[in-house]
Amino acid sequence: MSLSIGIVGLPNAGKSTLFNTLTNHSVPMENYPFCTIDPSVGVVSVPDSRLEKLSEFSNSKKTINTTVSFVDIAGLVSGASLGEGLGNEFLSHIKSTNAIAQVIRVFDSKDIIHTEGDISPLRDLDIISTELSLSDLYIIEKHLSKIEKDCKKGEKESLFEKEVLIKAKKDLEENIKLNENNYEKEEKSVFSKLGLISSKPFLYVLNTSVSEKKDPLNKNKYENIIKYFKDKKLDYIELDAKTEHEIKDETDSAELRKTFEMDAFGVEVFIQKAYKMLELITFFTTGEEETRAWTIKKNTNIKDAGTAIHEDFKTKFKKADVIGIDTLLKQDSYAKARDAGLVRIEGKNYVVSDGDVVVFKI
Repeated sequence: MSLSIGIVGLPNAGKSTLFNTLTNHSVPMENYPFCTIDPSVGVVSVPDSRLEKLSEFSNSKKTINTTVSFVDIAGLVSGASLGEGLGNEFLSHIKSTNAIAQVIRVFDSKDIIHTEGDISPLRDLDIISTELSLSDLYIIEKHLSKIEKDCKKGEKESLFEKEVLIKAKKDLEENIKLNENNYEKEEKSVFSKLGLISSKPFLYVLNTSVSEKKDPLNKNKYENIIKYFKDKKLDYIELDAKTEHEIKDETDSAELRKTFEMDAFGVEVFIQKAYKMLELITFFTTGEEETRAWTIKKNTNIKDAGTAIHEDFKTKFKKADVIGIDTLLKQDSYAKARDAGLVRIEGKNYVVSDGDVVVFKI
């Protein structure tokens, strides 16, 4: 499966800067709201040092990383769901994403305006959360009207959808995001079908300033914000998107990070967080022609995992040779690993582990 992350936030929160840092794409970053009118999509190879080592081990002609797509949409404002600013039409571009990265501006700057007039991260968090919930409410109400006739006819699927959506509507009206409540798998499938954004996993990106954080006057400000996210047990990362963007192409970027006392943020850290949040893992296939990484859900059996490569594996799968990548790389060759009895033969019920190197047999 491919991983896609939608990037949302208020105008001038640093969404496009983050997008550019992650994807090396160039989208407008002028200092005024709504500069990113058309959604920008960047597809990025997922860095994985294990893949490079495995490719070298197999002397492969090609090395193919798994990918992640980032979707950057126009900045939302308070009242977007009612048509303020550019309205909520752009949210349709992130309905199919696996997760949402919500960029929250923590840094202050006289040169970069804020649509609300001042810096208040928790207020901004609430604005975006409210607009996304209102957008979902609109979709729910629209769908409920659409299936009403089928419900009156007693059609089971429509009746089930109605039951689920009425429950979801109540949650949203009580300011409970759909990913905060315990819904069954079948209920979540209804949300997925409609692309309800507040049902997706969220990763909060606190866009900070390295120089501000060094200023003792800002210590309480940053500590209080971090405490809020920790207390709420929300998935978050801190970064200085502007500085990251400025140094990402520098040959001595590693040294610059140390100078700025920055954590090793980049595509790797961002994706690692997303993988963990979405319970995704990576397995590998390798040979002289190519070595390749594949993304699947945790706890996936090997027959279903094979469909990431080709749908035929679902019905034609017989067995697979499996070895952990760390074990394999300690050997001189795949053949020697097999002769040493380190390569296992697994059937269709085997659950794939992160780092498995697999040879499918059909």
